[in-house]
Amino acid sequence: MKLLFLIVSILFMTANLSLASELKVFDFTETELSELQVRKVRGADNKTIYSIGSNESGNFLKSVADNAASGLGKEIKIDLNKTPFINITWKIEKDLVGIKENTKKGHDFAARVFAVKKTGATPLSNRAINYVFSSNNKIGFYSPSPYTKKSIDNVLATTITDLNKWVTVKSNVKEDFKKFHDLDVNELDGLAIMSDTDNSKMKAIAYFQNIYFSAE
Repeated sequence: MKLLFLIVSILFMTANLSLASELKVFDFTETELSELQVRKVRGADNKTIYSIGSNESGNFLKSVADNAASGLGKEIKIDLNKTPFINITWKIEKDLVGIKENTKKGHDFAARVFAVKKTGATPLSNRAINYVFSSNNKIGFYSPSPYTKKSIDNVLATTITDLNKWVTVKSNVKEDFKKFHDLDVNELDGLAIMSDTDNSKMKAIAYFQNIYFSAE
């Protein structure tokens, strides 16, 4: 069984972010990548391969998941009363057509970003919103993870319309925790990036760029 929720909850690294109207979470540099911990999901055959690249908009993180699952996490404190909106620029080069993402056998995403709130003494007690770039579902679709109801998969982008295109999305994390978990969350505790294909045994290629929180 894939203990993805537990992995995401414990792979964070500590970081300090100053209060501002916009808070950038990742720099996507070689130095940052070397400092972030890459943790393979238990039961996965391989680790997702992450590398740094750049284009006219700046640095990006490339992920290649070939029957693989591992994530990059950062422990952060984000004041959701001041900067409740998560902003993500990402692209899917190779998607996972035909899988049923809300089942255990198909619970893979070419790109996902977890927002995590600590709600207990152990990682398994945490709550998460899993913002995903879906290969099969439309924007606005959401469902609990087939492994734990404490993590909700929320589709912000889809390759049905935007395969191999840079897409920028935004969502109000504070409102999402209230909607999906009935929790009034004032401060976020962690963020994680992942590309995983260990259930479908397929290959996905994705890119992440400019992940930040904003006041509006």
